[in-house]
Amino acid sequence: MNRQSQKSNRGYRWLLLLLCLSFLPYTTMTAQDAAPATTESAELAPAGDATLMGAFKQGGLAMYPLLIFSIATLGLVIYNGLYVRENAIINQATIDNEVTPALDKLDFAAAIEACDQNKGPVMNILRSGLQTTERGNFNPDKIDQAFNEAASVELARPFVFVNYLQVIASVSPMVGLLGTVSGMVKAFRTISEQGMGRPELLANNISEALVTTASGLMVAIPALIAYFFFKNKYGKIAASVSQVLGRILRDVTDRHENPSDPSA
Repeated sequence: MNRQSQKSNRGYRWLLLLLCLSFLPYTTMTAQDAAPATTESAELAPAGDATLMGAFKQGGLAMYPLLIFSIATLGLVIYNGLYVRENAIINQATIDNEVTPALDKLDFAAAIEACDQNKGPVMNILRSGLQTTERGNFNPDKIDQAFNEAASVELARPFVFVNYLQVIASVSPMVGLLGTVSGMVKAFRTISEQGMGRPELLANNISEALVTTASGLMVAIPALIAYFFFKNKYGKIAASVSQVLGRILRDVTDRHENPSDPSA
């Protein structure tokens, strides 16, 4: 369990590092743009636009939802990193130290109490299954059915926040494309009004088109990487949940059928 936790934490650190590195091309681009190559280009470029904030302003209105998406991506990565963990979902220590000893004695009330005191997805699933025995009716089929019904609800909740990363990864390029179309429309409008004699007038419109495209991709790529990372991690945890529940059901069934067998 400790080895799996160390591997999970190592993967989470690599993901955060990758997210930070994904923003380096954008900062490098703006830093290079900040240095005027020639006096002529310095005269043509609008003053104060060759910075990160200037690039944000050049992107137009499309940059505001992209900024929100980037903050949401970081927040979702932190949230999923904290909660999409085997210890947070399964709580194996409580199962081994409190639930299993109670079930070995067929003390279902104590096992339910342990589940109530240690809230979590698997604890809630166990509680739903063990509640079917409160009236003294032990039926493995009913317990298994209650496990499945509760698991469909409890395991769906954490995955909602993983899916939000996919939503951001899908919508961000579209928002960037919308900004690109807006910038190109403004550029053609400038050409129709001013002609082709002064191409420097098109600089802001073209910058808006390019900046929004790049920004949309720079938000979408880290979000997509994070989505697949947490999706695969969650799939492994869900498989472990099925194994834990199946083992508990088999053990308690054997204990109930052979109450006098110490090896059961």
